[in-house]
Amino acid sequence: MTTSTRDRIIDVAMELFGRDGYKGTSVARIERAAGLTPGAGGLYHHFRTKEEVLAAGIERHLERVTALRDIRHVFAGVGDLRTELTLTARYTLAELDGETELLRIVASEARSRPELVEGAVQQLVNATYEGFADWLHERAGVPRDRARTTAAVGLGGLLTSRLLRVLLNADPTGTDDEALVETWVAMMHDHLAPRP
Repeated sequence: MTTSTRDRIIDVAMELFGRDGYKGTSVARIERAAGLTPGAGGLYHHFRTKEEVLAAGIERHLERVTALRDIRHVFAGVGDLRTELTLTARYTLAELDGETELLRIVASEARSRPELVEGAVQQLVNATYEGFADWLHERAGVPRDRARTTAAVGLGGLLTSRLLRVLLNADPTGTDDEALVETWVAMMHDHLAPRP
């Protein structure tokens, strides 16, 4: 399957934006990386501006994570809370790993282009937390307010583990993913256990 020039431009632009920032990435660099003649304006046959390339890239990334918004569908019929929590942790970490470029771009452009990244934040963070809180409420019978707080703490731990790696190139504990998932599941399971 061949990739269209437009898709190639988005692919390389998002990689460059994620690595070098929006400001640090020129149109000529994008064109060169996409196999176009640098400075000849080939990008402008597909996009009006560099910012339009960024917007298209963000939109495409968000389409990929749509399933994460409603995590309840992932667990249809599993029936075991510990297994469902394990799947949640692994799935969330895998999705975050797959969206490294987007996380870097959102973090670096949040101040200079808030209107552009606001939708990404809404879908990546807010909607994911809301979906997980809804699942906690429905599946584990957690009251709504406690479900929101539990989602914030639970998913916040997973998100932070990735953001430290992606944005700061830091891994303060040196913990591998299996140990992280195991500990996260144990803590969440204990927290969700019925209270006497």
